[in-house]
Amino acid sequence: MLKVIMIYDQIQAGAGTKDDKMVPLAATKEAVGPAVMMETYLKEIGAKVVACLYCGNGTYKENPEEVTRKLTAMINKLKPDAVMCGPCFNYVDYADMAAHVALNINENTPVPAIAAMSEENADTIEAFKDKVLIVKTPKKGGIGLNDALRNMCQLTKALVQKEDTSKLKNEVCFH
Repeated sequence: MLKVIMIYDQIQAGAGTKDDKMVPLAATKEAVGPAVMMETYLKEIGAKVVACLYCGNGTYKENPEEVTRKLTAMINKLKPDAVMCGPCFNYVDYADMAAHVALNINENTPVPAIAAMSEENADTIEAFKDKVLIVKTPKKGGIGLNDALRNMCQLTKALVQKEDTSKLKNEVCFH
């Protein structure tokens, strides 16, 4: 069974609204937010969410280096098989956090990490598309979320199993 950790902002974690920006860094052992919607697709790849790590957008923006360092340390401690940062939809601050954190995890742990966001996050996508795999998702309320969640799972499985991901990347990621 592949062990997956999700990294969320306060909204996707169900820990606050867009106005609750200062939610401290926290974790839950149960699947919350989009991870619940992903369960079918996680089962398809033989995976399970073992933890959801999250913090408020403001908490991240106030000290991005520290939050990124702490999240990466948690990944090293928990030793999952993979990390998914997102889906961020069209939330700009969350997309920025997801891309930075995924890059740091990829650079400082043996664990593959991906991000997922909508095209509305063009600046983040442009800055990170050559450094981090970013799965395309719809904006909040947009059409195609189930396909995006399945794509996140399929790409994660391929990365963990060290398969050739070039075709999949071309189909499901920004490039």
